[in-house]
Amino acid sequence: MLSYFLWFAEFTEIVFGISMFFNAALFIPQAIKIYRTKTTKGLSPATFIGFNIIQIFTILHGYIHQDYLLMFGFILSLVSCGIVTFLIFLYRE
Repeated sequence: MLSYFLWFAEFTEIVFGISMFFNAALFIPQAIKIYRTKTTKGLSPATFIGFNIIQIFTILHGYIHQDYLLMFGFILSLVSCGIVTFLIFLYRE
């Protein structure tokens, strides 16, 4: 039973690490679309500012609890979401 738990814990860590990468990567298509079309119609700046705030506090939480995988994953998300947020204000109509 213990070996199953250890296997499951290790599997969960691997999937969690991969999901942190994909979480950050999901903002990239939006950034590309904004950059190519030079339009932000239909995008809410408040939503992306909210995402950035959540990501900052998640990074701080990861740092305080020494969860560096969480912290690093959300730093990547903050960068990719921050780019989208910047582009929203740059190409705002």
